[in-house]
Amino acid sequence: MKNISVVGAGTMGNGIAHLFAQYDHPVTLIDVSEAALEKALTTISANLDRMVKKETISTADKDRTLSNIRTVSSLEEGLATAHLVVEAATENSALKLQIFRDLDVFAPEKAILATNTSSISITQIAAATKRPAQVIGMHFMNPVPLMKLVEVIRGFDTSEDTTRIIMELSQTLGKVPVEVNDYPGFVANRILMPMINEAIYTLYEGVAGVTEIDTVMKLGMAHPMGPLQLADFIGLDVCLSILKVLQDGFGQPKYAPCPLLVNMVTAGKLGVKNGEGFYKYTPGSKELIPARNFTR
Repeated sequence: MKNISVVGAGTMGNGIAHLFAQYDHPVTLIDVSEAALEKALTTISANLDRMVKKETISTADKDRTLSNIRTVSSLEEGLATAHLVVEAATENSALKLQIFRDLDVFAPEKAILATNTSSISITQIAAATKRPAQVIGMHFMNPVPLMKLVEVIRGFDTSEDTTRIIMELSQTLGKVPVEVNDYPGFVANRILMPMINEAIYTLYEGVAGVTEIDTVMKLGMAHPMGPLQLADFIGLDVCLSILKVLQDGFGQPKYAPCPLLVNMVTAGKLGVKNGEGFYKYTPGSKELIPARNFTR
């Protein structure tokens, strides 16, 4: 598992590329958008600069990490020598299925195909390939270089060898891998998303305001950030997508997304990624300002 190809240069993709490159893996970062690739390299460089400033790595470590990353816009070229492919595209099942059909065509026969999906069925994704035993979930947490957890999700046909390789590889990256089975939301989001949804309902029904809800959970439950701030950080569109996967997968009303969440996503209020969700985000400022009165 030396040569790594990462498909998708967004927030998760550039974080995954950064992580593997920092641990001396040759990484090919693939995206159809040249602008996205340029932005990813800028982000990785800036994140490495922060690590240098904190003295967790040296300048030489930064230079070595960047030298381990190349970018390409061609899937065929980017997969030619891959031992492991990690897909980190948008959380959209139709898109991921098409990507995996293409990965199956262009990736070497023995390559393992992993997806960073946070909720979509690994078994469904694997069924789009002719190598389901070599398809697995690697659900990294954001920010990837810092968060220790990797959910390693076994699809119905994922082999013991594939699982063992990915568990061991995750440990070499300084992560703590946790093996889970393939059911909607896996573990992290099956537990987290209903909590976030309930926090949004609590706001929607006027029980308390944004700051008050987050303060209760931070001070009362020792959470590092409140559920509404966390939803903004994850992306409200991503939260909505995961809740729909849970609702469809289990067929239970308790997973139905709050109407407020649906309306906010429809209105384009997605959180940190575009500057406004439950809070407003000003570039360069860490102050959290509730965006509006959200009660119905």
